[in-house]
Amino acid sequence: MKHYELEIAGLKRRLPIVQVSDEIALASFVILGDQELVAAAAPIILEKLPQVDYLMTAEAKGIPLVHELCRLLRHPYYVVARKSLKPYMEEAVMTEVVSITTQQKQHLYLNGSDAALIKGKRVALIDDVISTGESLNALERLATEAGAQVVARAAILAEGFAADRDDILFLEELPFFSVEGIE
Repeated sequence: MKHYELEIAGLKRRLPIVQVSDEIALASFVILGDQELVAAAAPIILEKLPQVDYLMTAEAKGIPLVHELCRLLRHPYYVVARKSLKPYMEEAVMTEVVSITTQQKQHLYLNGSDAALIKGKRVALIDDVISTGESLNALERLATEAGAQVVARAAILAEGFAADRDDILFLEELPFFSVEGIE
């Protein structure tokens, strides 16, 4: 298996390159469990963020980063869009998303109490990696439907063409790979 060497916030990581379609392969970046990387990246992202009332992410890989950012901001609460409707969720707001890593239609749900909480508030959307932007767009639809003002979109990495976007904040670029190049 081929790997991609990446340096983020002074830390080096060796990422396996995995095929996600007939044409495209990605360097698999997973922050779940990598507390060292999350702790190193969060303060740098925080420096780039404007003033926000709430941070919002999608379940699940963005959660450690949002948790650390909230700790640094001394915010007592962050908002997570869930991938399934839970029994405790009342008046949930729902949207669909197809991301490059899941490659199938999914739903994201925002609990009605969270929607009420962010109404009229300044919200930053946070993820681990922004690739096609589909997950980010789904989060933005949920936040906007709830009446929040999205003031920032941030991630540790911008993958492929996302690195060319001027509406997102990120620390490092991550290239796409041709399937032919990894065989």
